[in-house]
Amino acid sequence: MAGLLLLPELAHAEEFKNLGLTGTERGIYTVLVFLIAYGFVMTEEFTHLRKSKPVILAAAIIWAHVSVLASDAGIPSGELHQAFEHDLKEYAELMLFLLVAMTYINSMAERNVFEALRSWLIRKQFGYKQLFWITGIITFFLSAVADNLTSALLVGAVVMAVGADNEKFVSVGFVNLVIAANAGGAFCPFGDITTLMVWQAGYAEFFDFFRLFVPSVVNFVVPAFFMSRAIPSGQPLATNEAAVVLKPGAIQVCGLFLLTIMFAVSFKQFLHLPPFMGMMLGLSILMLYGYYLKVTYPDQETGARFDIFEKVKEAEWDTLLFFFGVVFAVGGLGYIGYLELLSSAMYDGLGDTTANILVGIISAIVDNIPVMFAVLNMNLDMDLYQWLLVTLTAGVGGSLFSVGSAAGVALMGQSNHKYTFFSHLKWTPAIAAGYAASIFTHYLINS
Repeated sequence: MAGLLLLPELAHAEEFKNLGLTGTERGIYTVLVFLIAYGFVMTEEFTHLRKSKPVILAAAIIWAHVSVLASDAGIPSGELHQAFEHDLKEYAELMLFLLVAMTYINSMAERNVFEALRSWLIRKQFGYKQLFWITGIITFFLSAVADNLTSALLVGAVVMAVGADNEKFVSVGFVNLVIAANAGGAFCPFGDITTLMVWQAGYAEFFDFFRLFVPSVVNFVVPAFFMSRAIPSGQPLATNEAAVVLKPGAIQVCGLFLLTIMFAVSFKQFLHLPPFMGMMLGLSILMLYGYYLKVTYPDQETGARFDIFEKVKEAEWDTLLFFFGVVFAVGGLGYIGYLELLSSAMYDGLGDTTANILVGIISAIVDNIPVMFAVLNMNLDMDLYQWLLVTLTAGVGGSLFSVGSAAGVALMGQSNHKYTFFSHLKWTPAIAAGYAASIFTHYLINS
């Protein structure tokens, strides 16, 4: 779910000059530390080492070396602290924003909102081809307000339940969910972290991102069209799935989430305050409503008792701490001077359009969070068209490989070996066609 919450003036101009020490032995060592840490992140599926652990360690080591480099270069401690506090501010605003969004998603899940949706889909007894398109479309729109990981897992449970006896449907259906989840998050600031980053950095207004709606649809529909032809005909076996009853307050919590989104947009658009303040306002209202639920339905045995701090505790802390490591590790490398070096090689050497398309391809291998964070901190002078382009490519590029996004990695673990890296790779040409078609659509509509 979803960004870096920067005031526009901080986003568009660096407050301090980088050290320019990329050629030093200590500087090169920090890059090596980051690459080793990220190697552990990329192999999380096999090592089961949570991704936050290596990047937090890397961030601490990198900033220790930054401090020594700054001291050797005669940089005043105040300027070093300014660079460090810049990253701290970015992370603090990011964490608070995402924590509220995660708490709302957890609250809706606890109130059986998503279970009710899953139960309804299973009981409707749709055919395989119908389910392929229905689950894809639901994931596409759900990921516009929830993160791609949550959306893919929720709808993935439906695909697994109805396709338990058909391995091919599960395999292709999961590829479809990964594409839909990544595409759906690209056109709304609440749907993907990278989209949220660009919005909060002030490079585009909230409603500007909806210009990416049609390109995002194209990115989803093109590969889905080819994959749908491989979906077996017929209908899943009938099940005795019982209807799931919503807990008290379920609809109200959904309404409060929409109200919180409006608060976040309003704080940014009209009050010129960071959107996380609007999110925190929404959290306070959820807390008060949670108190009302706890007083009104005190019986724990009914399953209605609501504890807001349990929902906060259940937030994806590994993800939030992973962002901490990424922000500080990449920020430290940027202060040494490596982002300026990378910017010169990519954007000055290749041009904005080629570089932005390349960002999406890179995000299929490396998580799009550090990639987009690096782009935002390169102090690039691009117009709205180019910022929307890099938002699109960074958001959907992870669909090219199963390991390119959190949604793909999570579904591989959920599928009981029915969806694998190679079963996804089989469809990479079709996904690449959708990637190219979405970029071309963006050019036709928004250039």
